[in-house]
Order: sequence, then structure tokens, then C-alpha cells
Amino acid sequence: MLSRLIRFSIHHAALVILLAGVLLAFVAFRLPQTPVDVFPELNAPTVVIMTESPGLAADEVEQYVTFPIETSVNSVSGVRRVRTSSAIGLSIAYVEFEWGTNIYTARQLISERLDSIRESLPENSHAEMTPISSITGEIMLLAVSSPDGKVNDMELRSFAEFDLRNRLLSIPGISQVAVIGGELAEYQVEVSQETLRSYNLTLEDVAQAASASHSSLSAGYLADVDSRELPLRQSGRVRSVEDIAKTPITYDNKLPITIDQVAEVKVGAAPKRGSGADGGKPAVILTVQKAPGSNTLGVTDKVDEMLDNLESSLPEGIEINRQIFRQSDFISLSVNNVVHALRDAAIIVAVILILFLLNVRTTIITLSAIPLSLAVGLLVFDWLGMTINVMTLGGLAIAVGSLVDDAIIDVENVFRRLNQNASKPESQRRPRLEVILEASNEIRPAMVFATIIIVLVFVPLFFLEGIEGRFFRPLGIAFGVSILASLFVALTVTPALCRFLMKGNEDPEQQEGALVRWLKQIYKPMVGGAIRYKKAVLSATLVVTALSLWLASTFGKSFLPEFNEGTFTVGLFATPGTSLRASDRIASALEDQILAVEGVRSVTRRTGRAERDEHAEPVSNSEIEITIKPGYRKNDVREEISRLVENLPGITTNIGQPIEHRLSHILSGTPAAIAINVYGDDLSKLRAIAKEVESVLKALPGTRDVA
Repeated sequence: MLSRLIRFSIHHAALVILLAGVLLAFVAFRLPQTPVDVFPELNAPTVVIMTESPGLAADEVEQYVTFPIETSVNSVSGVRRVRTSSAIGLSIAYVEFEWGTNIYTARQLISERLDSIRESLPENSHAEMTPISSITGEIMLLAVSSPDGKVNDMELRSFAEFDLRNRLLSIPGISQVAVIGGELAEYQVEVSQETLRSYNLTLEDVAQAASASHSSLSAGYLADVDSRELPLRQSGRVRSVEDIAKTPITYDNKLPITIDQVAEVKVGAAPKRGSGADGGKPAVILTVQKAPGSNTLGVTDKVDEMLDNLESSLPEGIEINRQIFRQSDFISLSVNNVVHALRDAAIIVAVILILFLLNVRTTIITLSAIPLSLAVGLLVFDWLGMTINVMTLGGLAIAVGSLVDDAIIDVENVFRRLNQNASKPESQRRPRLEVILEASNEIRPAMVFATIIIVLVFVPLFFLEGIEGRFFRPLGIAFGVSILASLFVALTVTPALCRFLMKGNEDPEQQEGALVRWLKQIYKPMVGGAIRYKKAVLSATLVVTALSLWLASTFGKSFLPEFNEGTFTVGLFATPGTSLRASDRIASALEDQILAVEGVRSVTRRTGRAERDEHAEPVSNSEIEITIKPGYRKNDVREEISRLVENLPGITTNIGQPIEHRLSHILSGTPAAIAINVYGDDLSKLRAIAKEVESVLKALPGTRDVA
């Protein structure tokens, strides 16, 4: 069958080359439509339930909100794990389904369970499912600040919350935008208790009146008024402080008693659970999350385009920093690495072929295997619905060095046979197409088996389960498909190009290149010596193999190599119960010190949590995002930052990188590289055991940031 394929390719070379060109053109057309992401989809289909219960303490939230929700969703078909977190007035439940579960089916099942338990939740509790996204979908952080201080915190938050956020949500592919920092404006009614008693009223009366002041209801319609039907409505929407202040609470002798008679109505800052800063100054930080399957580069470009258009109309004194954290930068770096690998591979292959074969045409034929093989790989990604990410790009980068192997073998053998045929007397020469066919078939079995053996090395990746399988399987697919595509190219396109470009050397006196002759002079005695002293050679080989295995056992092991993201994430964990103001003060002091470190370009901080953020943090925690100036060594800057955080007494710290930080949350629910869970029913006993584990771990050499 393969022999027929080669024969067809040689005799219909023009058609084969035309089809190869069409393939490249089609891939060039489809490539911009292929989703680009940092990682493969790592999250099992997950539904996040966020429940706000104002006024409840953390233990009350756990008992009356979290536990009923957890119990209800645990028995849903397909659920493999439920993780929950309870804080003051807030409950978050992560419901993970088995891999392959349709996320919309999962959300429907969870919605039905929520409907069945809503009545049993405490009064004023509001439970809802968050948009479909994940922590790895955080593609960008934006900071809105006023460097000159002309715009106050309330105006900054209003612009970020009601203008910038709404514009971002209108961009296709963005699922959620969480806002933290500044002061969120609200209408506040501060009641005078003495005045309230003098009117014989209660706080409940004032609250009901204030609530009723903001309403819009239908009042029916008037039928057949001058042959027209007129709709009626009453509009009581609050547009100013005065609208609330003049709202009547009750009537005394037909005279209204209004809210401003018993209370002061004003616009003030709502209680907040988080703050932000950029460059050491107060700021509002927006976390932009994309929907699964969206093209990260495409969505980022749309955000940049929107921000470019917005800059000309920004309120005076407001600036937007979009260079805090951008997944697109890391993706672009990965793509550039693959492009550089392709460039270097092409150069190296070209140089080697010219040195060994002294023929430019053979170089051109061989190099054609690289773009064609990668094109087939990209088509398979598109067909399987895969994204271009770090792992698929890694598979392509690994494969680049092997893509030309089959083509080189075929081209070299055809080149040699054509030269041999050309050196014969004209009466003994065979037809050129027959020589090409015989030369290609001659090395076909070795070429096919060698390629299959290489692909088999990556087959175990397809049997990995869980998140490891989701992570590494795309790498195996990318490598295997590209290598098999290179074999197909070597069996079809390469012989076809040989027919058009290789004529055979007509000079019978043509000799091998000087490099080949020199290598043969060295190689011949080496082979003879190895055969003569075969026992010594085999013994030495066994010794070297054993030493290599021993040396390999001394290496460290890690799930992934350390990424060079060019940014750091510093986590600060103060003692539980620390107030937001105290946490803000501690983090601000460290922020100013980090800004003074040589090589640091920008520092952005988030303390506490945003209202809509499912990545809930207590007010005692802070995250500081640090970007490094180009040209500075990452490790040098990290050592200086480590020295600064070690000087914070009573504060637990963690230094990582943004993407690594998010990946760790997917793996264990914490930003740590290693997470240890302690299970049980007695919380105080669990904490005591955890403290013992912590003290043991801190004594181990090499541990850092134990919390």
C-alpha cells in the first residue's frame, strides 16, 4: 500500500505539490480562528455557587448556609468533588463534575437543587451561580488610579464599576469582571433615635419608607381616549438624596412626616471588604475573566482596542494601567519560542544538508517537510477542538527537530541513487522515475518503523488520568500528529519534489564532499576497533548506563518546569481577624519597599476580596503583583523581594508567579506548590494538628513560605 502511495506521488507529482500548497493556504486561513490559551482546559466542569448572607458570622454561615447547600448538591449525578468556603456573610461552594460533563447540563442540575433549598436558607440570603469561567481564565488585570490625586476614591470606583466594567462586559468572550478598591457609593440614611421616638416611629418604618421610595409600577391603562389607548405608570425612581429625604414615612393630622425629619440622608461609602493600590497610590483593580473556549489573544486585542478608544474620553485625572498581568504576553512569548525553534531548526538542517550533500535542491526538498507537518498538526487541533497553548506549542517545539528526519533519509537515498545512476554509461542508465521510486521504497520499511517507535514513546501520556492527563495529553497529540504527518509527507510530497528538482549528477567524476570523506576516515577505524574489542565496548556502555541512571535519580522532580513569566505574585497572610485597615497599612509599607528594588517596573496590590469575585479572600490577606523591567535577572529581583518579606514579623508570605499561582489553585485550592489537607469533625483539634504539621515542615531543609 505504501509502495503504491509513493508510486502515485511520483507519477502525479504536480497534483501532490498542488494539494500541499492548498493545505498550507487553508491552514493559513484557519489559523487565526483557532483559540489560543495559556493552558489546556484544566478545570473539570465546575459550577460555583456564591451565597451572600449579610449579618451572619462565619460559623453561622457554615451551619445555616454552606452545609445545606453542600448536602443538597453532593448527591447530584456526576459530581466528583465539592469544596466549600465560609466567611463573614459569604459562602462559596465549588461543585466539580466528572470530566466530559456538559457544563450547561451541570448548571441546570445545580439550579434545580438551589431552587429546592432557597426557602430554607436564612432571611436575606441570596444564592446564585457565578458566570462560566475559572481562575485560569483571568486574562488581564487593570488598575484605575488618579496619580495626581484630583479624583477621589468614590469617583474612581464609580467610573470603574459603572462605566469601564460595563464596557468590558460588552466585549464578546468576557464572562466576568470583578472590581476591588476605591469606595462604592450608596445612599445612607442616618436616623436620629431621639427624633424617631418623638414621632412614635421605629427603624422598620423608616426602612420600609426608604425602600418604597424607589419603585416603578404599572397603573394599567385608559381605554379609548380620543380613539387612543393610554398606558399609565407611576415612577418613583430615586435620582438624588432629595428624592429619599422627602419621602413620607407616615401622616400626622394629614401632614406628612418625611425621612429628612427623622434622619440625615447623604451619599457615602459602602462598607468594603477589599482595597487596591497601583504604584503605591490608591487604585481600583479590575480582574477580567474570559469564557472557556474564547481566544485569549483575540479577547485581549479587543480589550486593548476598547481601552485605546476610551483613553481620549477619560475623565481628567484618571489613568488606566493595563500592564499589570496579561496572559497574552506569556502566550506571545511561547509562540515566539516556537517560531525561533522553527527558524533555528531550518537553519541547522540547511547547513548540515549543504555540508553533507553539497546540493541546495536537496535542502529545499527537506525543509518543505517542516511547514507541511506543522500544518497537518494544526488542522488536527482544529478538528479536535483543541486550543493552541503552552503544551501544544511545546509538543510542536519538541517535534521540530524530528520533522525532517524521514524527509532527509528519503532525499539522501534518492540523491545517492540518482548520482550512481548518472555515473553509469548511458546505455546502462535506468529511467529517472524508476530510480526515484526504487530509492524511496528501499528505505521505506526502516523509515516507517523508526517513526512509529518514536511516536510510541509518547503513547503513555494518553493514559494519564485527571488533571495530569488533561495537561499532558495535548503535548502527546501535538508531537505524535506532527511526526506521523512528517512520515506522510516523506512518503508523498518528498518523492514528488524529488521528481521535479533532482536530476542526478551528470558528471561521473563528481566526488563526495570533503567533510564526508574526512568523517569516513575517522569512522572506519572506530567501527573496526569497536568490533575487535566488543566486550570492552559493551562493558563500558553498561557502566555509563548505570552511572546515568544513578545520576538521574539525584535530580529533583516537578509537575512542571518553572515558567519565566517576567512577573511575581507575593501573597501576604496576616493573622486571621486582622482588620482591613491594618492589612492595608502592612501591605502598603511592603509595597513602597518593593517599588524601590532595582529592576522592579510596577507594583499593584489587592487586599481582601472583590464583591463579585469567587476567589474569596479574608481582609487579612493581600496579593501584590510585581512586573520586572526587561534585561534584569528574575532570580536577583526575587532574592531581594524575599529579603524584604522575611522582615515582616507575624506575617506569612508566599512568592510565586501569576500563572503558577492560578495553576496551584486548580490543583489544590491553594497557591502553594505542596498542599497538605487535614480532615476531621473537630475544628479546634484540626487546627492543633495543622500547627504540629507546620512546625515539622518548617524544620525541613529547602522549605519556604510554610503556612
